[in-house]
Amino acid sequence: MNDTPDLHQQNRAKLLVNLGSGPKGGWLPAMFAGWRELRVDSNPMAAPDLLADVTDLSAIESGSADAVWLAHCLEHLYLHQVGQAIAEAHRILADDGFLCLIVPDLQALAEYIASDRLHEIAHQSPAGTVTVHDMVFGFGPYLANGQISAAHRCGFTPTLLVRKIQEAPFAEIVLRRRPHHQLAAVACKRPAAVEGERDALLAGLEL
Repeated sequence: MNDTPDLHQQNRAKLLVNLGSGPKGGWLPAMFAGWRELRVDSNPMAAPDLLADVTDLSAIESGSADAVWLAHCLEHLYLHQVGQAIAEAHRILADDGFLCLIVPDLQALAEYIASDRLHEIAHQSPAGTVTVHDMVFGFGPYLANGQISAAHRCGFTPTLLVRKIQEAPFAEIVLRRRPHHQLAAVACKRPAAVEGERDALLAGLEL
């Protein structure tokens, strides 16, 4: 009998799969400091670790990820593809893993449209000034430079986003509005062991 501890397993850093990662160095919550990051993107110019579409993650082993980060990616898919992407995220997560999502909040942005303010500035980002029009249809400067993949092909309100996540199915979902007209959600594969655990997780992620 071998009583030697599995040092590799003890020292294994948790794995974060960053879907639609964009170029290296993008923002991640402080919680993921020290985690291993697998950057996945369909754009070779982003130099990802894995060049793949988020609707087909067959190159990633089932149950191998501790968390999946999917920020400002889903809106670039057609709605019928969204379920495929979320199902793939669910598949690659470990049983105690969780998915983090951020998308534009079309319900909040609709107030600007209804009052003829589609042209107004929504917020400032590292990429530059983002207008309400950019948040609804895609970032204009990227589209002007020929990055057609930056176009938005679908959009979400709170109810629609939760329904798409539930299709996977995830056991628990916590949804919050965040600054700059965005929706944030944390979805977990198994129910919380402690009451309020998912809310605490969402707070820790600084979503």
